[in-house]
Amino acid sequence: MTVTHTQRAVAGALFLVFVPLLAEAQSLRGSNASVRRMYVQAKRERLYFYETPTGVRNAARKGRLVALPRNGDVTVGPVRYPYVQPQTRTFLLRLGAQYRAACGERLVVTSAARPATRQPANATRNSVHPTGMAVDLRKPKGRCLRWLRSTLLELEGAGLIEATEEYGPPHFHVAVFPTPYERYVERRRATQLVASKTYRVRRGDTLWDIASEHGMTVEQLTHANDLDDDAIMPGQKLVIPGGR
Repeated sequence: MTVTHTQRAVAGALFLVFVPLLAEAQSLRGSNASVRRMYVQAKRERLYFYETPTGVRNAARKGRLVALPRNGDVTVGPVRYPYVQPQTRTFLLRLGAQYRAACGERLVVTSAARPATRQPANATRNSVHPTGMAVDLRKPKGRCLRWLRSTLLELEGAGLIEATEEYGPPHFHVAVFPTPYERYVERRRATQLVASKTYRVRRGDTLWDIASEHGMTVEQLTHANDLDDDAIMPGQKLVIPGGR
């Protein structure tokens, strides 16, 4: 994530007025206050700022960071370090399914965990990319851009993420706040389960068969069960939203 000289000057003046971290109006414009919110949240969560590529890879090997999702909803560009915090991965799976349902195309991730020694020269000193909580998303066009802006603003307003629309190159920088987002997902799942039932996969079943039988799309089924791909196994239990 980068912050221009103009943004620093404007944000510095605003920060004197809006001292509380969440007091200012939500927007996708970068500012010192926005950078500070992300950094403070990373510290609150006691996330580690990985310094080197070896540190990032070791964290992934030990399960502290997880691989970016790659499925029919999310695709990954030429990302050198394709690892993130588990909650950020969940965010991408959920957002990707919603984005594809709304726009008919896959969400594109262009950056993820980035060690401190591999940050670009114009990166802010307090970037949270080294923690794995942040990702960059390719900026779409037209109605897809409007949908993504609106959705990111809604999640930011709920205190679940901090998002910035960047212009050089065009992308969205999104930092997912692990604990608030995890609690949000748990609440959504609990609400969903009240009006849902489970289905035990039978031999020969496909996701398309199960989705068709229950009057839903494959995307809705995979989203409800946080599936990375179409692979299912006999005996596996799937949540059927709506309890049909």
